Amino acid sequence: MNKLSFREKYSYGIGALGKDLAYAIVSSYLMIYFTDAIGLNPAFVGVLFLVARMWDAFNDPMMGMVVDNTRSKWGKFRPWILIGTVVNAAVVVFLFKKPNLEGNALYVYYSVMYILWGMTYTIMDIPYWSMIPSLSSDKEEREKISVIPRIFASSAWLLMGAFGLSLIDKLGNGNEIKGYELLAIGVAVIFVIATLITVFNVKEQVEVKNNTEKVNFRQTLNIIRKNDQLVVFIGIVLFMNLIMQIIGGVSLYYFKYVIGNDKLNQVFYAFSGLAEIGGLMLFPILTKKIGRQNVFKLASILPILGCSMLLIFGIISPKNAAFIAISGVVLKLGTGMLLGATTVMLADVVDYGQFKLGTRNESIVFSVQTLLVKTASAVSGWLVGVGLSVVGYVPNAEQGASTILGLRVLMIGLPILCAVLMYVIYKNKYKINGEFHDMILNKLKNGKDGEAVV
Repeated sequence: MNKLSFREKYSYGIGALGKDLAYAIVSSYLMIYFTDAIGLNPAFVGVLFLVARMWDAFNDPMMGMVVDNTRSKWGKFRPWILIGTVVNAAVVVFLFKKPNLEGNALYVYYSVMYILWGMTYTIMDIPYWSMIPSLSSDKEEREKISVIPRIFASSAWLLMGAFGLSLIDKLGNGNEIKGYELLAIGVAVIFVIATLITVFNVKEQVEVKNNTEKVNFRQTLNIIRKNDQLVVFIGIVLFMNLIMQIIGGVSLYYFKYVIGNDKLNQVFYAFSGLAEIGGLMLFPILTKKIGRQNVFKLASILPILGCSMLLIFGIISPKNAAFIAISGVVLKLGTGMLLGATTVMLADVVDYGQFKLGTRNESIVFSVQTLLVKTASAVSGWLVGVGLSVVGYVPNAEQGASTILGLRVLMIGLPILCAVLMYVIYKNKYKINGEFHDMILNKLKNGKDGEAVV
């Protein structure tokens, strides 16, 4: 049994605080920064988000292949975590820095910066999450380890959502664009410091035989295609991330133009962020009591209930902060459990791939998660950007009835649909549970040199 010390567990977890602060500032504020502060066309921004992720469909698996082929005295994960962090932190700063450009040149600048942001984030995110299966082979220990970075990550989103707008106002002192730039610099510094803590205090614990042959791109695609549970996992996590990313992308517009008070966005994020952390903490406890399958079912229902409450309260008492807080708590309690569940599921998918295919490819499998998170962000960004243009959105102006209805559909209707589809896929297709899961772990444990016994 492999157990990490307190220092190792939390040094690993704090890395997620830095990287998710860097992701949260982009996911939460880049769309409205582009449309309302810089003045870019919303439809263009939406298409940019989607096109950048189309490139990631090739870029992310390639990075997973590179990491899996890495051999160094620091292991195969930590060198890339450090390199990716330093480069991505710099790109985040330039992404929120307005250059002395106008017209098409300004569009080109931000397009290049956004594509670079996605590519450099991949360099560190894939190896970071890929470390989990190498930290412990014990099922319960792995569940505990998986929850810790998710709690730090959710804390990052809580901080950015609850205090981001206030910090932008304070740092900018009336200059909104300057406020965004200074906040980005602060986030970049924290990002680098948090990663240094992870890199110097955590190393791989589980001795797994490395593949003797390096994996090429075609083999990488085959590994993804032939792992049927990874394909199922892709569907589950895509819809899970769409729930969170759509809400995150629309919420500022929703509270500013539908509710009429953008400060209530901070109330929503403060309470929902705490609830998400609570859901993560509850995940291992509930799993032990009622099992993973029942926890996943509960976690799927709560976002549907929370979104429904947000709709009802938004009609009967739109500016009631308590109602908004309650809706956020119910919604994010569920997503917190989902984050815990899917993190453990992905580590199990790595084991299943080794059991079925005879090779262990953590980084290739985990590259799928990074791609899914960014794909969900791109799809939600495209939906918001194009949707705003379709329904007649005008920045910094009172919106018409059709625009308000469209924002309600984006903020509430689409996440409910995604939650339903996510659970249907899990219920009917995901099978790494119970006795089958135990059998896989036993086979791998008793196999030779870490290879599957089939």
